[in-house]
Amino acid sequence: MQGLSFKSIKKNPALIPLYVCVGAGALASALYTLRLATRNPDVTWNRSSNPEPWEEYKEKQYKFYSPIRDYSKIKSPAPNYEE
Repeated sequence: MQGLSFKSIKKNPALIPLYVCVGAGALASALYTLRLATRNPDVTWNRSSNPEPWEEYKEKQYKFYSPIRDYSKIKSPAPNYEE
């Protein structure tokens, strides 16, 4: 297929930005999926050492971006099941 080898890319250099943008998008989506799998409190990899992982994030930020800087002063919306 034309445009998939280095020889054809040398003939048509206008395809280079396309490959760069697609590669950057694929890398960003892979890294964000990895971040969700490792940082999200809904995902637990080892239930024996941490049976309730959501309790770690009562006073932490786990969103990608939030305008709130200090989460320790805010009452957590997480329910308390021990009462």
